[in-house]
Amino acid sequence: MAVTLGIYYITPWLRWDRGPHAPDQAVLIDMANRRFYFFFVEIWPQEFIYIAGLLVMAGVGLFLITSVVGRAWCGYTCPQTVWTDLFLVIERFFEGDRNARIRLDKEPWTGSKIAKKLAKHATWLVIAVATGGAWIFYFADAPTLAYNFATGQAPFIAYATVAVLTATTYVFGGIMREQVCIYMCPWPRIQAAMLDENSLVVTYNDWRGEPRMRGQKKAKAQGLLPGDCVDCNACVAVCPTGIDIRDGQQLECITCALCIDACDAVMDKVGHERGLISYATLADYNHNMRVAMGGENSGAIDPSNVRDQNGNFVDAIRGFKWREMLRLRTIIYTAAWAAIGIALLIALGTRDRLEVNVLHDRNPVFTTLSDGSIRNGYTVKILNMVAEPRTITLTLDGLPGAVMAINGIDAEPGTSFDIPVEPDKLRPLRVFVSQPRDMVAPGSTPFSFIVEEGEAGETDIYNANFEAPE
Repeated sequence: MAVTLGIYYITPWLRWDRGPHAPDQAVLIDMANRRFYFFFVEIWPQEFIYIAGLLVMAGVGLFLITSVVGRAWCGYTCPQTVWTDLFLVIERFFEGDRNARIRLDKEPWTGSKIAKKLAKHATWLVIAVATGGAWIFYFADAPTLAYNFATGQAPFIAYATVAVLTATTYVFGGIMREQVCIYMCPWPRIQAAMLDENSLVVTYNDWRGEPRMRGQKKAKAQGLLPGDCVDCNACVAVCPTGIDIRDGQQLECITCALCIDACDAVMDKVGHERGLISYATLADYNHNMRVAMGGENSGAIDPSNVRDQNGNFVDAIRGFKWREMLRLRTIIYTAAWAAIGIALLIALGTRDRLEVNVLHDRNPVFTTLSDGSIRNGYTVKILNMVAEPRTITLTLDGLPGAVMAINGIDAEPGTSFDIPVEPDKLRPLRVFVSQPRDMVAPGSTPFSFIVEEGEAGETDIYNANFEAPE
């Protein structure tokens, strides 16, 4: 919880020096200028494929994690789980542990009870506001926006976003809690397709826990042979979704493993080995159940089949081995995840920081000038995708006898122009290409606009068409 919340709240305040012509916020979604900054990476709108690739990696990674360790994402890093845990910490601080909270809820409304409830909910609201506030800092310079927000100068959308996220965080994390996981989240319905008999999931090991009995010393004195479970219900008390893991795998289980911690603490007290509730695979569980039942697929569990005369587990009992993770499904997921990541890194490392896009005028497609030459109009957009000013050479190539003229540039028509472009900016140009009548080919003739930057040696080419009468 500390790690995930730290990443969320601290990241917008991290700085990253990109030079004098670019923002210095390490992670910034700059909607106004249509940029996404992530430390040394800058993504333009036309490069959204990188974001799409990261989303695909996240999906494949979720499939991989689920196939290996079940709903570990839900139990440890899902925002709903993280903020619910944080709200529970606040609740325990003001109202005490579970038993104390139950007693408090049954008490009449006294001044002390009202004070505790108000303090809890006020702190929840502060956290909810901070959650919404942290989110908006990803979309603007954090210190500047924080000052403007506090002084009432921030845009309306900032206040609206904080209000919505405050309400959802307070309601989902404080009021609804596990109901979001059980009834609203689609992942529990999907996860079954990701699991197989070798997936690690939180499991109550019936083969060593049954028959469960309280007062085991008395039971043994009476000649009974109980299992390790003392039926204390600690696993049920700590479960955030309110299930009994001893009933087997259930849709509501988010694999938070709180029941494992609670049960291990009880096992330490009663002198049994830890792991009555543990991460286990279905294959190992079924094998151990057959051992406990004397080799049968069904019947009563006999604790004498599980332990030897010294109280140790018999050799036939099987535990989890890490090599079980290396199976076809996880290898395929890992290979796919790694392949996408490597492809993105290669594409990111080899991409050009200079681009040209051209749009041909639609109406009119061409114009006949007084001397008989044919002229076409184009909107040429030069993208300088580095955080420093550059002079870009725009060249016309592949159209015999043609010259171009550019609005706003006071120079004679020619085939090449030097265009200054501001740092990290797009410069649109209105370009008119003319070709003498005697050199015009009927219909559509392909040619190229070439942009070059000498110092970095970057070049980009756009293949356009020159339209003329048939």
